Amino acid sequence: MKIGIPKEVYPGECRVAATPDTAKRLQKLGFEVLIEAGAGKAANFSDAAYAQASCELVADPLTLWSESDVMIKVRPPMLHPELDKPEVFLLREGGTLISFVYPAQNHELLEDLADRKATVLAMDAVPRITRAQKMDALSSMANIAGYRAVIEAASHFDRFFPGQITAAGKVPPAKVLVIGAGVAGLAAIGAAKNLGAIVRAFDTRPVVKEQVESMGAEFLMLDFKEDGTGQGGYAKVMSEEFIQAEMALFAEQAKEVDIIITTALIPGVKAPLLITREMVESMKEGSVVVDMAAEQGGNCEVTKPQEVYRYNGVTIVGLTDLPSRMAQQASQLYGTNLCHLLDELGGNENFKIDFENEVVRGATVLRNGEVTWPPPKPQPAPQPAQSATPQPVAPPAPPKPEPIATTHPAAHAKHKDKSHHRSHKDLVWLMLAGVALIGIGIGAPPSFLSHLTVFVLAIFVGWQVIWNVTPSLHTPLMSVTNAISGIIIVGGILQLSGAPFSATAILGAIAILIGTINISGGFLVTQRMLKMFQK
Repeated sequence: MKIGIPKEVYPGECRVAATPDTAKRLQKLGFEVLIEAGAGKAANFSDAAYAQASCELVADPLTLWSESDVMIKVRPPMLHPELDKPEVFLLREGGTLISFVYPAQNHELLEDLADRKATVLAMDAVPRITRAQKMDALSSMANIAGYRAVIEAASHFDRFFPGQITAAGKVPPAKVLVIGAGVAGLAAIGAAKNLGAIVRAFDTRPVVKEQVESMGAEFLMLDFKEDGTGQGGYAKVMSEEFIQAEMALFAEQAKEVDIIITTALIPGVKAPLLITREMVESMKEGSVVVDMAAEQGGNCEVTKPQEVYRYNGVTIVGLTDLPSRMAQQASQLYGTNLCHLLDELGGNENFKIDFENEVVRGATVLRNGEVTWPPPKPQPAPQPAQSATPQPVAPPAPPKPEPIATTHPAAHAKHKDKSHHRSHKDLVWLMLAGVALIGIGIGAPPSFLSHLTVFVLAIFVGWQVIWNVTPSLHTPLMSVTNAISGIIIVGGILQLSGAPFSATAILGAIAILIGTINISGGFLVTQRMLKMFQK
């Protein structure tokens, strides 16, 4: 089979559906790769690089479209400006097209493609499931767009992102608010944080809170129990009360932050309005708003799609080609997504639109001219049927009998003799210890017994005191050390009550000094450890 890669004709589009590297991967899958001359020039991929990758360069777009079995593109088909003919009619009848299609918004395009008996797989319709992540072109492009949004904001912001203290004065760090913590939002958070800004983020889905905080940003919460998690990892439309609460939060944040990046999109509907005209007017002069939803109407009321302009001293960035502004990287990632999808389709030898494959079924919007979008919702796994006739219950198994010794009687008698000998030995040691204590009691002075009693009790009491100390501000080892030192100090104080310059008093004073140093050092080390974990 032949795969065709045309030059994108959308105004300002710099991406290409295959790079020299991904073209080699397509050839390994068994496909013959045809590419229009100059298709990769805007993404800094020369024709020579494609020729070196064994691709066939085709100068005439008509020839490319007519000879290719499968056409892979970035943008949906549109009017070809040079040929003055829609790309839909360049696709040969019964051919296959793989590109972004956006079937929810392009009903007429689907009808035209259906008339060509085409089979169409939409990269924007790939199911967002774990198994399909390597084919998820929406996430690939959103990742690039989020990063690029921060770069665009930095280029229009007239201050540093990180805070600085210089001889000429102190520069506070920029404050960035990211609305929406999907793939694009998380990429924007990461880029802004790496540039040194103070980053705040908001999302209607509480499940992303940990992801936001793990990247070092502050997650803004509303006192609402409503969850905005929708199907496919997207957010859903929230209640009127929730929207009013979040709008009040945005109005408050607009007065404080320097940069707002909005990423809120719900597939198939107009982008929700989040930043009103009044909010923009309340922002500090020199602030920046990057509206990543500009192509679908925008999250900001004053956004002009495909334009960058100043409104009331605030720069409004409404660019709709953020991934295209990093065309080389975007083309590589998108081309890799396409390679994985074509591999999922079976490659050249086993190429098949298999509706038993949930990834292929979800991405297919047309099959041989028949509209197959939207795909049916996945059915829950069938539950095992409950039988009306009660099943007989097996009687409980009888308890296992105790194992019967099968050793030889002589061996059993030998084992019994060993146990008997060991018990006699223990009894002998116990009797010897008793005799020793009696002998000590008879021969030792009367004060010895009282001291021995105190010593034994001190061992048990000290053990209980030391090991029951709760390590609230210390590690367990430090707590035990301080407890021992405390007992030593108490013992030293008691010894000071005797003669002032006796050996006992001097040793007690030394014990007090060393114990005090140990406890003080323990607290000092603990404080230094705690400061290591403080921001």
